[in-house]
Amino acid sequence: MNRISPLRAALLALPLLAVALPAAADSGQELVEANCKACHDSSVYTRENRRVKDIAGLNKQVRRCEQSLGLTWFDEDVDAVVTYLNVNYYKF
Repeated sequence: MNRISPLRAALLALPLLAVALPAAADSGQELVEANCKACHDSSVYTRENRRVKDIAGLNKQVRRCEQSLGLTWFDEDVDAVVTYLNVNYYKF
C-alpha cells in the first residue's frame, strides 16, 4: 500500500495555498469596498491606536462589523475579508 508522508502531503498542497490566498484577497477586497467603506475609510486599519492586535482579533472585528451591518456572509467571505485586510494593512 502506498502511503504519503505528512511532509510530502504538505509540500504537495503548497501550490494550492499559493493560488487560494490571492483569490481570497481579491474577493475580500470586493467585500470591503462594497460594505466596509460605507462606514469608514482605511485609516481605521492603519491608525496608531488601533483596537485589533492579532489575527484572532481581526476575525472577531470583521464578524462584529458583519453583524452590525446585518450581512449574512459565509465563513469563506469572512476569511476573505480577514485575508485582504491582513495582507494589505495589518500584516500579522
